[in-house]
Formats: sequence, structure tokens, C-alpha cells
Amino acid sequence: MFVSHLQKIIIFCDFDGTITDSDNIINIMRYYHPPGWETIKDDILAGRISIRNGVGRMFGLLPASWREEITHYAIKQATIRPGFDKFIQYCQEHNIRLLITSGGIDFFVYPILSSFSVPRQDIYCNSSDFSSEHIQIHWPYSCDAQCSMDCGMCKPSILRSHSNIDTIKIVIGDSITDLAAAKMADLVIARDFLLQKCQEHSLPYKEFVTFYDVIEILKEFTN
Repeated sequence: MFVSHLQKIIIFCDFDGTITDSDNIINIMRYYHPPGWETIKDDILAGRISIRNGVGRMFGLLPASWREEITHYAIKQATIRPGFDKFIQYCQEHNIRLLITSGGIDFFVYPILSSFSVPRQDIYCNSSDFSSEHIQIHWPYSCDAQCSMDCGMCKPSILRSHSNIDTIKIVIGDSITDLAAAKMADLVIARDFLLQKCQEHSLPYKEFVTFYDVIEILKEFTN
């Protein structure tokens, strides 16, 4: 892909399973194991229910009184994929806009990212409410008029809101929550489930394991 000096690169980077080594929502559910969560998870993956519906229902199984314990566990268990700090630095040095587009929840996304130089306004995620008996999830970045998938945190909508004819759109991700945005991207940097889907749909993609791999891919456009 040829990138002219007039074009701006924007990266839309997933969080769970991409910046972190594994999915933090799934890890929370496995650890606390509320009855019924696995059925909901399977329904999401099979497309029988929407991501917003499923994630909301899963967290609705957990008591809000567990807030401190769940937050502590979520932050403690998270492992950052190697090279993420260098990747941020590379983006800053090469005038690449980096947006974190996460289907995760604010109570763990913000603390985990707090030690990295990513501005809060460039982090998109869902929000949590612990004021009721059970945890409630709110959706400040829900689907726009062009999306009817009930995403919850709608990555295609975020991508549209930051795109124009001079924008090179790169999506980095690993899962079903990244697929719709990947179909709109100029390049997908993928692993795991998303990698398989890029191959199935003949999307333009590169494979990554660490963010050092991502940096090497980006060098093709910036050098």
C-alpha cells in the first residue's frame, strides 16, 4: 500500500486480547463464574445475541458490592502484550494517531492503561455503574445511524467518525468485536479469531504476535 505524505494514518487498536494477552471480561467471568455466564458467552460468539446484550447480561450476574474486589482482580490479572510501550512511542514519533477502541469496561481499562502515555480522550470503552444491586454497563459509544448490529461500543461508528478521504485506517485486533471495523479498514493487523476471518473474507491483513511485530509492519508505511 502506497501512503503519500498528505495522508494521515489512524490506528484503531482493540484492548482485550490485543493490548492485553487475554480477554479481561472472559477472565473476570471465569474467575467469579456466575451461573449462566457461559451460555451467554456462547450466544454472543454464535451471533444469537448482540455483544451489547450479552456483555450487559454477563455483568448483571455480578453483585455491585463486589466492586473493589472485582476491580482489583481485573487489574492484577492483566498482562500487557510485549512491545506496547514502544508501539506508542513509534506512533508518537511518526505522527500516527492512535485510538484505543475497547469493548472492555472503564473500571479496568483506564487503570490498566494509566501507566502509558495514551490521552484519556483517545480511549473509547464502555462505562460501569455500581449503584444498583448488580453491576450495570452503559454504552456511551453505541451504534450510529449506519450500524444496526447493537455493538455496545461500536467500533465501525468510531472509525467512521475519524475517517475522511485522506485517512489511512488501520485496525489492530483479535476477535469478533473487531470484524465489522476490519471490513472497513485499509489494513488489518490481526491475530487469533480475527486473523481467521481476515483470511475467510479476503481482507488486507498482516499477522502479529507482539507489538514489536506491529512496529515492523508500520515501518513499511512510514519509512
